[in-house]
Amino acid sequence: MPPESQIPIASKLEARRFALPLAFFYGTLFGLSGTQLPFFPVWLRAIGIDPSWIGIISAVPAVTRFTTLPFVTGFAERRQALRGALIVTTALSALGFALVGLQHKAIALFLAYIVTACVWTPTVPLTDAYALRGVLRYGINYGPARLWGSAAFVLGALACGLLIDVIDPRHLIWIIVGAAATGAAASFMLKPLEALTPAAVTARRDDRLLRNTAFLLIIAASALVQGSHAAYYTFSAINWQAHGLGGLTIAGLWALGVVAEIIVFATSPRFTLCPSTLVVIGALSAVARWSVTAQDPDVGLLAVVQLGHGLSFGLTQVGTMELLVRHVPAHMMARGQGYFTACSGIIGSCAAVVCGAIYARYGQGVYNLMAAMAGSGALLMWLARHQLAHQPHSAASGR
Repeated sequence: MPPESQIPIASKLEARRFALPLAFFYGTLFGLSGTQLPFFPVWLRAIGIDPSWIGIISAVPAVTRFTTLPFVTGFAERRQALRGALIVTTALSALGFALVGLQHKAIALFLAYIVTACVWTPTVPLTDAYALRGVLRYGINYGPARLWGSAAFVLGALACGLLIDVIDPRHLIWIIVGAAATGAAASFMLKPLEALTPAAVTARRDDRLLRNTAFLLIIAASALVQGSHAAYYTFSAINWQAHGLGGLTIAGLWALGVVAEIIVFATSPRFTLCPSTLVVIGALSAVARWSVTAQDPDVGLLAVVQLGHGLSFGLTQVGTMELLVRHVPAHMMARGQGYFTACSGIIGSCAAVVCGAIYARYGQGVYNLMAAMAGSGALLMWLARHQLAHQPHSAASGR
């Protein structure tokens, strides 16, 4: 494709017509995650699934992120069918969760969930690839569209949390199915993307992302920073509860982090620093956040630390997406997202396993390991900044 400076700027109306359905679609995707992530294990327990099987079944999505997911994103990209792939994967996801809901035997449920996860886990990287194509084509900002996903995640979790006191937990799966069906319906609202010209697609046949040092540095550094959240995602509620915090306080602490994340996404169009610097700042914020968390802070200081989620996660995400726009060709954006998600999945999964062993022995001292991971990501991105600076938009332009 031509250099970004030569891409015609679409009108504000065209950009809005692309961005509004995208923001709503992000909301449906993460609204589904907000209901599925906390309450799917609750449903499994309610229908009598053994705890050992719950652990195995819950691990399925993480495995598909670095196995089948890159193949799905690559196939969609080769067919130049990101929107079509989103329609198909969200529809199959809704059907898959419905199929899962009809199973009550561990092995049958496990097999049905494998099939469901294979079509469900690619939806977010496909959506990010679709969004970044919109960044290039329409000049939209990634952050303001993505923030609706974060907001919907909180609303989905809160809504499901309220419903769990009203309905039988054995019916929770149908709330998840309803959220998935909403996403499938919303996918039809997405604006079709213009097909890339043959010249754009074949401009760099020799360009292989996994041989692109700049791309590898971006995804490795970001995966280390995002992977440093593993202890927080897995053990924060357990650890806070063990230290006497009530459920409402724990929910409030989580909400503070997501609110900070939303603010960062909303204000990201005003950021003027280069994206690699944004990632470094996000990584150093994670180092500070986990170092303080490891010291058993009181709830007041913990609330302040939780606001750092906007930087440790949100700013890292914004910087990473901007780097991918600059250094991944438009015709390889979905594959780039697939590889990034796979890398994050591998590092995050390994970190979660290691965290379990360390937490069992050292408790919240596990956050010191998370600080070291984030520091490694900061160092890697800092060392890579010169190479990234000498390759401005070259990959994205196809030159």
